[in-house]
Amino acid sequence: MQFVRRGLSLVARPIGLFLYPPVCAGCGTALAHAPAVCPDCWRTLRFIERPFCEVLGLPFSYDLGRGFLSAEAIASPPAFGRLRAALVYRDLAAKMVASLKYSDRTDLVPLMAGWMCRGGREVLEGCEVLVPVPLHPRRLFRRRFNQSAELARAIARRENLPYAPLCLKRARATHSQVGLGPSEREANVRGAFAVPPGRAHEIRGKRVVLVDDVYTTGATVSAATRALKRAGAAEVDVLVFARVAADGA
Repeated sequence: MQFVRRGLSLVARPIGLFLYPPVCAGCGTALAHAPAVCPDCWRTLRFIERPFCEVLGLPFSYDLGRGFLSAEAIASPPAFGRLRAALVYRDLAAKMVASLKYSDRTDLVPLMAGWMCRGGREVLEGCEVLVPVPLHPRRLFRRRFNQSAELARAIARRENLPYAPLCLKRARATHSQVGLGPSEREANVRGAFAVPPGRAHEIRGKRVVLVDDVYTTGATVSAATRALKRAGAAEVDVLVFARVAADGA
């Protein structure tokens, strides 16, 4: 049976490549393999490397020394422990987030999750369970899938980590955060998340990594973090595909 499956795979792969040839995740240029990006699109990506804020993962223009915190982290310490992001949210990175979320480009998930594993190595080490930021059921019905859950599932598979997609839920519907200011975003998601009583054991006393696609003001992941901690999570770190950075960073 294994020999038959292997034979079918060898036959199906070239047919699949003929019907769906690999293209760049950014511009659609033909490539030798996928998922990948072409050299021109690659140059628009800014991967987040040190130096950065140890708490918020905010990239610095120059090295201020390991352990240095951003003014934002000092003035308003977040509910979560550490945030790590693979990329700065701009150009192709922003396009990939939008394509996954609004254009059903789930084919981008393996590439995005791979970059997140690289950028989030610090928070994934010692992680005991991955939890995606949930969508409200009505929004999930309209969108058909949760982009954060797809990314978290792929990361869990790559890293062989426990995945708990049902231990955090949207307790109430919220408006889209797009176009809202920081205070409006915070008010919009305040009390929006909860851990169902029957699911609390999945995160109680554990080091949780909360997964989302993009970080802007932090209102959403902060509200989700507080819900996880109320239910007994020992620590909560955050891993996102991209985060907004200061102009010019």
